Amino acid sequence: MFMNAGGWMGSMCLLHASLTEYLLFFGTAVDTTGHSGRYWANISDTLLTGKMFQWKEGTLKNIEYQPGDTVFHEWGEVTGVSWPAGTWMVEYGRGFIPSTLVFALADTFFSTTDFVNTFYIIRVYAKALMMEAGFYLSDFRQFIKDML
Repeated sequence: MFMNAGGWMGSMCLLHASLTEYLLFFGTAVDTTGHSGRYWANISDTLLTGKMFQWKEGTLKNIEYQPGDTVFHEWGEVTGVSWPAGTWMVEYGRGFIPSTLVFALADTFFSTTDFVNTFYIIRVYAKALMMEAGFYLSDFRQFIKDML
């Protein structure tokens, strides 16, 4: 699915999501630059191909990351980010994940007005939450059976 956030455009494939963590495959086929967002979550990106440039708030230089590097975005931190075409990574987030979803949907909803894509992102996240809830309900049901 396309994702527009912080002025940049990328594509993502959600592999796992819950209220407290997510794992996704992310990248871009075009050069893109923008704002990282500021979240109530720790996020790490492990580059598979391409490069990532990160400009941390309060600094004057960017940091360049290569394939194999892991880029860590600490809770509450904000950066400028840039990815050249052909950059692909695995991203893991842990914390209050709905705080990341607000940023992830803002440009798609208000700037590109791609309501179809907004719906796709919400649907995939909701499905992941339902699957997670089903797992815990099944586990709880087994716990009750074992108690009786």
